[in-house]
Amino acid sequence: MNEAPNSKYPKYQGPAEASSRTNRFDYFDPAVLAKLKKLSLRARVVVDGVMMGIHPSGTRGLSAEFEEHREYSPGDDVRRIDWKAYGRFDRYFIREYRQRTHLKAYLVVDSSASMGYARDGWSKFDYGSTLAASLAYLMLRQQDAVGLITFAAGIERIIAPRAIHGYLFALLRELEGRKPGGQTRTGAVLQELAGTLKRRGLILLISDLLDEPEEVLKGLRQLRCRGNDLILFHVLDQDELVFPFKDSTVFQDMEEDLKVLTDPHTVRSAYLNTLQSLIRRYRDACASELIDYCLLDTSQGLDRAIVRYLTWREKFRHL
Repeated sequence: MNEAPNSKYPKYQGPAEASSRTNRFDYFDPAVLAKLKKLSLRARVVVDGVMMGIHPSGTRGLSAEFEEHREYSPGDDVRRIDWKAYGRFDRYFIREYRQRTHLKAYLVVDSSASMGYARDGWSKFDYGSTLAASLAYLMLRQQDAVGLITFAAGIERIIAPRAIHGYLFALLRELEGRKPGGQTRTGAVLQELAGTLKRRGLILLISDLLDEPEEVLKGLRQLRCRGNDLILFHVLDQDELVFPFKDSTVFQDMEEDLKVLTDPHTVRSAYLNTLQSLIRRYRDACASELIDYCLLDTSQGLDRAIVRYLTWREKFRHL
């Protein structure tokens, strides 16, 4: 996406206009998205950018989808005769449709203080809320019901799923009005949701997972045992993933009043080993529980997360 001349913010262009002028990656670049102050515009840019590069079947929103032809039999509804096929073959064919299975989903977004960590002004919460907004926009476009849950030390807001396009603005208002703060109790929140959500559906968790992993996994297992499908978006800042610090640095806990002065060279190896061990633990546990796990770097585009969801959605559509 190119920046408009003499403009503070990039000018948004529709896919048809932009496709001949821009590199597709620009639609997902966090540095570009960060300049778009409206969450609704970020969501539209991301989703439209993804849809430019995938097969149209991923965007269908009809209640029924064409599957195959079969020969006409007496008693069939004549309104379903394919007259183009008749013109080609001089025989009557009926268009068979497969009913589209609609989805009920909750976007569960971590808004604890640790999500406020920002590299170049783009925080994990900015990334996570933009991802949530994009997924909500996409789901409602597909006529799926989507709701939102925000949490930190506890559940802060629950907005029940609905499949009304105008419902998007209620979800975006909650995300835009929420600021990162409070301690992380992801595991306890997930366990509470397992007992609160009565109807089965899809739960998309967007979090840095900086909590006791055993408690988090316990909550995920409880949700899974109650028949829910889960997609886990593990959001981490690039600083957390590569630990680029070189000089003596004061590290401050964002959720507690704790500061530590240390030489990064002495702790880097141990830190990265611990982090990779944590990531492997989540990935392996999710694989064993049939939970879709996706590690996200906030310096990289959101298209990978959207395509990951669409891949899952396509599988669900054929169940």
